[in-house]
Amino acid sequence: MSLLTDMQPPGQPSTRHEFVHADGTRRAVYCVDHEMPFPDGHLIVSRTDLRGHLTHANDAFVTMSGYEREELIGMPHCILRHPDMPRAAFKDLWETLKAGRKWHGYVKNLRKDGLYYWVYATAVPNIRGGEVVGYTSVRRKPSRTQVDAVAATYRQWLAEEQRAP
Repeated sequence: MSLLTDMQPPGQPSTRHEFVHADGTRRAVYCVDHEMPFPDGHLIVSRTDLRGHLTHANDAFVTMSGYEREELIGMPHCILRHPDMPRAAFKDLWETLKAGRKWHGYVKNLRKDGLYYWVYATAVPNIRGGEVVGYTSVRRKPSRTQVDAVAATYRQWLAEEQRAP
């Protein structure tokens, strides 16, 4: 059973999307077509357990996500998944991490209020005593040129995913 619940519509015009997560659960999210700029000089840091549930969120993560820390801890990291993010991007992330390697990529995140923000993310496995015990991700302000390029690629991947049976 998923811990995620439907998002409440924000107080401004928004578009409703429904996600079907890997565990089969569904969740409604509402998106506002407005970007929250990533602040200069800040790093977003989070840690998750092996299932991708948040165990740590730094102050920058809390601020950028629009959630309270208490709302984040214990939740699946996908609480921030924006509908513009193709499944293929996260498939690559998880395959890379489970192979014990570092992953880098651009991610469009969905805030609690429906706004979005882009990040350049680096995720690594946390290894203790030779065993992977979780994952850490550090996100920083992305290059606008790279965001524009990857957004076009992600639109293409999404279109392909929607055409697939």
